Amino acid sequence: MCCSVGFARSLGLALLPLALCCIVANLLLLFPMGEITYIQQDRLASYIWYFGGLGGGGALMLFPAVVFITLGKCNCCWNESLMMCGSVLAAVVGLVGSGYCFVMSGFALVQGPQCFTSLGWSYPFADQSGRYLLQPETWSRCLQPVHIVEWNVTLLFVLMGLAVLEFIICLCQLGNGLVNAVCRPCCYKQEYSLNA
Repeated sequence: MCCSVGFARSLGLALLPLALCCIVANLLLLFPMGEITYIQQDRLASYIWYFGGLGGGGALMLFPAVVFITLGKCNCCWNESLMMCGSVLAAVVGLVGSGYCFVMSGFALVQGPQCFTSLGWSYPFADQSGRYLLQPETWSRCLQPVHIVEWNVTLLFVLMGLAVLEFIICLCQLGNGLVNAVCRPCCYKQEYSLNA
């Protein structure tokens, strides 16, 4: 059990910086090139307002991180299995949060940024199903904010990568918690029958 609790704690410690990076990346998406004028004028892509990184990959991910880190504070036998069941539930919350972050970032990538073009403010890449990502020569259609396509693409890919890492970590703890919650009571029964 000590190994599984130590493993869970290390997974929780790995989740903390990932969650914080998701929060920072999402906040940067709200302020293109560090300017506040676009958020004040509501000139951000619509999917950015779903806060995939801030909510799903960030704040929601702090719950499983804290649960994993604080595992093992009680040494009684019954609580160890119960504790692992709690970590399984926290891992499921983490899977949902990282999945939400990944999906919202993907939708935002496919939609493309809202920017000022020769035709005014619009989503010039929305009808391309993400093909603009492979055609950087078309990115110059966005005149304002300057380099908004690069800004959004970079940060959204970062969010997707972080979400994948968070998903893998939570999936590992889901497996770890399920195995220990199910097998731990069986192991104690065998120990007692051998000692009797």
